[in-house]
Amino acid sequence: MKFAICQELFTGWSFDQQCQFIAKTGYTGVEVAPFTLADRAEYVTPQQRTDLKQTAARYGLEIIGLHWLLAKTSGLHLTTADQSVRRKTADYLVTLGNLCADLGGTLMVLGSPQQRNLEEGMTRKQATANAIDVFQAALPQLADRGVTLLLEPLTTKETNFMNTCQEAAEIITAVGHPNLALHQDVKAMLGEGTPLPELIHQFAGITQHFHANDANLRGPGMGDVDFVPIFEALKATGYNGWVSVEVFDYSPGAEVIANESLRYMQQVSQTISA
Repeated sequence: MKFAICQELFTGWSFDQQCQFIAKTGYTGVEVAPFTLADRAEYVTPQQRTDLKQTAARYGLEIIGLHWLLAKTSGLHLTTADQSVRRKTADYLVTLGNLCADLGGTLMVLGSPQQRNLEEGMTRKQATANAIDVFQAALPQLADRGVTLLLEPLTTKETNFMNTCQEAAEIITAVGHPNLALHQDVKAMLGEGTPLPELIHQFAGITQHFHANDANLRGPGMGDVDFVPIFEALKATGYNGWVSVEVFDYSPGAEVIANESLRYMQQVSQTISA
């Protein structure tokens, strides 16, 4: 398996410091939150993009893509009834796709719960149609840059739209574009009530990225979730994408989280390979 880590964990570190530590720890990929680079994706200059890509490469790292796509933005929304806002959202996804490709990435994980919540009085059917409208507008240009948009189901504690893998899969099927796929996240899947190995097997055909974390919002191995059956399912389904560590509780410290997460995942990988 290929292991990456989401770099917003390293608050206050320069990108060079992040890459040096991430590579030294043993990861081979880094996943970028755009808001750590600039307030808006278009504010990252061409020279900065080149420098970021070269910095990662200097340490033997690949920038695999972006996540937290709409975090800390304003005036953007996926399911709104306002067509002009949906158009701005689609345009910004294209802008993010250009940033992603310029950094050498191929994946963009669409979580951003606040920017997809249903407006008051809106039906789920209409919200789905509005989201599809955004995706259809953005995907041709994302595809031109070799970027795949990944839908991330999130728990009902975070959002009231697209809470299950099945709901995301239905949107993916309705859009029918090869550059729209599913992203699975351990913490989020735990909210579905279905055993995670079952979800991994059921949606293996459309899953192209995977986030490793725990119900306690820390890294894999730092809580009660057993990753052995999770990694067994990924292996059994032939998953060959990235497993990227994404945490939300930073209190143990970036170094501890990065080291313990990778050590545990490597241990689990060795166990299932034995």
